[in-house]
Amino acid sequence: MKQKGKVDVTPSEKFVPQRPFGTAAERARRNLNAKLSNPLAGFSHTELRNQGRTFAEFHEMGDGSDIRAFELGAVLAQSPERYANVAGLTSQEKQVLSREFTHRWSQPWKMYGVIALCSLSAAVQGMDETVVNGAQIFYKYQFGIGDDSSRSTWLVGLVNSAPYLCCAFIGCWLTVPFNHWFGRRGTIFITCCFSAIACLWQGFVSTWWSMFIARFILGFGIGPKSATVPMYAAETAPPSIRGALVMQWQMWTAFGLMIGYAADLIFYNVESSTIVGLNWRCMMASAMFPAVVVCCFVFACPESPRWYMSQKQYYRAYQSMCTLRHHKIQAARDLYYMHTLLEAESSMKLGRNKLLELIKVPRNRRAMLASQTVMFMQQFCGVNVIAYYSSEIFLEAKFSPPAALGASLGWGVINWLLAIPAIYTIDTFGRRNLLLLTFPLMSLAMFFTGFSFWIPESSHNARLGCIVLGTYLFGIVYSPGEGPVPFTYSAEAYPLYVRSYGMALATATTWFFNFILGVTWPSLLAAFTAQGAFAWYGSWCLVGWWLVLLFMPETKGKTLEELDQVFSVPTRFHARYGLRQIGYFVRRYLLRRDVRPEVLYEREELAADQDVGFNT
Repeated sequence: MKQKGKVDVTPSEKFVPQRPFGTAAERARRNLNAKLSNPLAGFSHTELRNQGRTFAEFHEMGDGSDIRAFELGAVLAQSPERYANVAGLTSQEKQVLSREFTHRWSQPWKMYGVIALCSLSAAVQGMDETVVNGAQIFYKYQFGIGDDSSRSTWLVGLVNSAPYLCCAFIGCWLTVPFNHWFGRRGTIFITCCFSAIACLWQGFVSTWWSMFIARFILGFGIGPKSATVPMYAAETAPPSIRGALVMQWQMWTAFGLMIGYAADLIFYNVESSTIVGLNWRCMMASAMFPAVVVCCFVFACPESPRWYMSQKQYYRAYQSMCTLRHHKIQAARDLYYMHTLLEAESSMKLGRNKLLELIKVPRNRRAMLASQTVMFMQQFCGVNVIAYYSSEIFLEAKFSPPAALGASLGWGVINWLLAIPAIYTIDTFGRRNLLLLTFPLMSLAMFFTGFSFWIPESSHNARLGCIVLGTYLFGIVYSPGEGPVPFTYSAEAYPLYVRSYGMALATATTWFFNFILGVTWPSLLAAFTAQGAFAWYGSWCLVGWWLVLLFMPETKGKTLEELDQVFSVPTRFHARYGLRQIGYFVRRYLLRRDVRPEVLYEREELAADQDVGFNT
């Protein structure tokens, strides 16, 4: 019996560094990664003022007021929240800096324009993905692929998943050259042009293979845009709202998904008098309108200052930043900090291909394992089975076509509304905890949906109600968990010097398995029946829970230095730690014992200046 007041402590296997890195290059990586967490740390205010003045004069940033802004901005960049300790600021400037923390969403109109652009671009993405949900009810019969033969089921899956095939093997990998040649705004404009043209093209096709080609071209719009828009948001937003703005990509993509379902329902009753299939053609072409709107006003927004700086156009970067901030002091501060980060990144000439760095460096390899796990499971949890085929699923359950489209719209509304709280929960509960909580619930929802097809058709209302309830419950638990976590996690897990390559790999992974999901579902449904097909993805949700438990460290609220430490823990240590967490959960929450959570790693402050390395 536990004595009163005594606290149990779970068995601990804290990781202890064993030996130093074997090579100077590995020590250099660790030091440079740490430096990137704050490249201005350690400088005095006088040194920073001199650095800011030198930078402004060398790049001819403007007149005396601009040079003064960079002098003070360099000091503020070291620690923005300590503006009160910076000598030389006027009371009005201190008030502007204070409002950054007390009124985070008080921004210049140009910044609101960027927010609107990013939100609408995300909506374009979502609508591109879901208008096919209702249109396929009609066009597959018109194209002669609507029967139950194996050929037809595979062709339906291939046509529906064509954009994601393009994204995985071509589209995502065009992100780097497109951004280098055309900038962030140019890339968004070009990808939305691809989306608009491909969507209009889809409305005029007359064979399944021409639909496949049109949808494959759509992938050139989806792939680069999915990586560029979050990057553009992160590079233009002030630090106080950067995380929330980047997170809104997922929320407004969900909004676009919902609008796609709504368009399907709106055009369902369009008469096909002289044009065969006019209703589904309107559905497919309707996705072009938000893309056209983006194309019309994208260049009214300022270009990313970071892109200008990568092109050595420093004054244009400063002008752009000034339109995105209330005061020159803020613009100079953020631009100078951006400059120091770019200088630190450019110093990372370690003599190895960046893609090989992802595999050969243990710290990067563990980050890649965790990132690839959540990206893979974002698709194999089965979410896009519902997103792309919900109308077909509800028709299989004996819904009428309008009712099937209405039920799909309801799922889209839930997916959007439940994505909104993720802006707060992802930093409150943590990435790993959200997934460990929601994966079992997603699995139960998938099993419940599939098994509801066993309810006899004589109990028509109960059967329909349970099937809809199962898909809606899945949307409720997916939206705040596996929906927003993968992109956020992948963007922060990698060190800065390989982050763009890690994100390209992450987006290619999610679109590849998106393609696999889309192309196989019709055949899976025919072979396994609805019960087995949903149980298949319900089982994968359980697999995902174990993968997260064993291989995904928590990254919430950690600096780059701390993340280096987190991903320096060997995989086997973290896997054992994850298994011990099961015992902790049982003792703490089921047996109600006062048990302290185990800490796997601690800050290595006592080992300052001692570089250590670890093998997997």
